[in-house]
Amino acid sequence: MKLSFDELHKLYFDNENNIKKQILYRDVYMAKAYKENNKIRKARGNYLTALLYYNSDTNKAIQYLDSVIKYSTGTNDRSFPVAAYCEKADFLKIQFKFEEAMLNYKLAEKIALQTNLNYYYVVRGYIAVTKSEDLGDHKEALDIYKECFRFYRSKNYRSKKYANNFQYIIFGMANSYRSLKNIDSTTYYNKLGLRETKLTNNMALHYSFVLNEGANQVLKKNYNAALDSIYKALPKMKEYKYMGGNTLACYFYLGKAYDGLGQKENAVKNYLKVDSTYSKTKEITTEFMDAYPYLIRYYKNIGDKENQLKYISKNMAIDSVLQKKYRNLNTFLRNEYDIPHLISEKENIIKSLKEDKVKSFWGNGILILGIITVSTFGFYQFRHKKKYRSRFEKIMKETADKDFQEKENESTNNNKTAISKSSDIGISEELIEQILKKLNSFEKENGFLKPNITVQSLSNVFETNTKYLSKIVNSYRNKFFIQYINDLRIDYALENLKKDSKLRKYTIQALAVEFGFNSAESFSSAFYKKSGIKPAYFIKQLEDSIKNKQL
Repeated sequence: MKLSFDELHKLYFDNENNIKKQILYRDVYMAKAYKENNKIRKARGNYLTALLYYNSDTNKAIQYLDSVIKYSTGTNDRSFPVAAYCEKADFLKIQFKFEEAMLNYKLAEKIALQTNLNYYYVVRGYIAVTKSEDLGDHKEALDIYKECFRFYRSKNYRSKKYANNFQYIIFGMANSYRSLKNIDSTTYYNKLGLRETKLTNNMALHYSFVLNEGANQVLKKNYNAALDSIYKALPKMKEYKYMGGNTLACYFYLGKAYDGLGQKENAVKNYLKVDSTYSKTKEITTEFMDAYPYLIRYYKNIGDKENQLKYISKNMAIDSVLQKKYRNLNTFLRNEYDIPHLISEKENIIKSLKEDKVKSFWGNGILILGIITVSTFGFYQFRHKKKYRSRFEKIMKETADKDFQEKENESTNNNKTAISKSSDIGISEELIEQILKKLNSFEKENGFLKPNITVQSLSNVFETNTKYLSKIVNSYRNKFFIQYINDLRIDYALENLKKDSKLRKYTIQALAVEFGFNSAESFSSAFYKKSGIKPAYFIKQLEDSIKNKQL
């Protein structure tokens, strides 16, 4: 409480990111104001409170601005209640209460004329902007802009005090002239604005003039010049956080420029961005509504009823919103695409789409069935090829040395476990060891490549009986006799096909004979059972892999 009002005011704004401290300083400020019964300080204390609600509760902000007006009226303060009336008017404009907004601007204007002439012309500028951008009264707005322009030209208009306000007045004049289709005057004031903003380094507003001139070049039908300007402005609009109106304006005038050049596809792309920007911001003015009739016509011409219906519906929805917001404006009702026409066209399209749906029901059913069949077959083929490829890669990782080493280890281990298994199969340990040694020699010497091997013929070679040989193969090779012989042959075939390019040129029948089989069918069957792929596929993939490595 010992601090002065100015010190508390400064502490309030020094702590913009700390609401708790701002509330503390506001409370002390208010307490001092009421203690001293100081009307203008009460007004300023209520203004500090209003600021706390600017981004969260518009109605609360207006309530406290009304308190500012109440306490500051008649004080002859240079800022209040003028500033409070203006900021209240801004909030009323956001709520599309334009008549109330204009009433508050008029009250601010009246008081400012008596208390602060500089502020009077600031308020006049606000009124001009509202008439031009919100109410569409460009002629009356232009008269006010000219009045303000003459005032600022009589001042040091490049000084920090006046430069920004002066440049916004220039922009308002350029924009109003463009809206009135006075393209030469638009260019004159755009150039003036570009020069002034550059001299004072006001680059945010500088690129608004660049964009405005781009839009003006569209009116002049200098479409390439328009594109050049707008593409310079667009990234700056995003950089300076103009993601609403100005970014939307960029896309809209890019669309018009491309349309002027006959590039319909590019025009549509940018008009779609207009719609996308509106969908994000929910902000659009009557100036940019032409994007929707263009999209409707485009999709109608290419026979896209779905999108035609989509943008008819969007156009009608936005039109309804604008009707409520701008009750005194009808400029957004178009000749070809006015609301009655859109309603009729919408109904016709819906009817046509329903008829098309009925007509195509059976055709679509057959088509869908065909697609499912083809897709299923395609999916099966895809999985089949994928599975084959996986199996091929697995085979390629194996080596002959590793394979045979594993077999030797397996045989050795089998010999070591002969004691434990001998009692299980009812054969003496000595006899098991003798037959296992003969099997190892049989495998190392590739005896399995002889055709027509049977358990009987091999028993004769081993000088034992079929029962013993069969039991030992089952127990120590974990396979039936025929599978045992075929697997040995296929392992041999896999390793030699990898190594010998000549073998890969053989027919399947020739390979069958080479590896001890009686027919191509029996070879292919045994190959598939062992490896999971057909021999022809294995050979083809092998050749492709070798070619790829050579490349």
